[in-house]
Amino acid sequence: MSVEQTRKTLNQLDKELSDLEKKLADETKKEADKTKKINDVQKSITKNTTTAMLQAKMRQIQNYQNDLVKVTSEKANINKKIADKRKKRADTAVKLQKEEATENKRLQKAQETTYNNYEKRISDLTLQLQQGIAEASKKESNLYQSRSEEYDVFISHASEDKESFADELCKELQCTGIKVWYDAISMTWGDSLRAKIDSGLSKSKYGIVVLSKDYIKKGWTQYELDGLFQREMTDGKTILPIWHNITKKEVQDFSPTLAGRIALNTAVMTPVEIATELKKILCLNEELAEDKPHD
Repeated sequence: MSVEQTRKTLNQLDKELSDLEKKLADETKKEADKTKKINDVQKSITKNTTTAMLQAKMRQIQNYQNDLVKVTSEKANINKKIADKRKKRADTAVKLQKEEATENKRLQKAQETTYNNYEKRISDLTLQLQQGIAEASKKESNLYQSRSEEYDVFISHASEDKESFADELCKELQCTGIKVWYDAISMTWGDSLRAKIDSGLSKSKYGIVVLSKDYIKKGWTQYELDGLFQREMTDGKTILPIWHNITKKEVQDFSPTLAGRIALNTAVMTPVEIATELKKILCLNEELAEDKPHD
């Protein structure tokens, strides 16, 4: 029997007990009523009561006493049923506790299995990413393509956030002259998703990460984020986080590393303002590159 079925049985027993206790109360009321009537008849018998009237009253008392015996018998029967139901309820309650404990263990095990599968999937994706980057690093001619084939920024986002933010951000970045890798404009029908993402990551100076409730649930966004972290290990600061309809605690639970970084927030900044901030970073880096002495 399942936990739900046992719980229903327990609820049914509670209802039956309630009905029996109501019946017992009704029978107790009848008992009191019959006893009162017997007493009233007895009190009505006096020394002036005629023989015929006395006989009638005695018959009346006898009838009440017969009714009282039936009521007493019914009460005993109901009390026995109540005792049986209470014992059955106690046994069912113990059974329910055991079944709930077993169910909780099963759910906990299922959650652990799901978590382990998720971790393995992320590990596999990370390994694939590292292998992809390693393969790409061997192709020097592709790593040092002309500036016209590189991107200033890669936008990592969940598809659910396109309409509410990402599409407009991409548009504003392009309006300021920033070269953007964005799946909606950088991929065409028939392209390999993984290959195009790997290429975009490897050719982008920065990676904007649009952190949202949907972003932290996605497998592909985790894949992209792992790629950006890999870039940072080699090239330094790469990831530029933006919080979009998400709390600090949710970011903290997803990635303490990202939670500790200064981030822009769509709650207080428009896509235009965010594009301006990125333009400042790119201009500053160009000035530093020009001032750096050449060998």
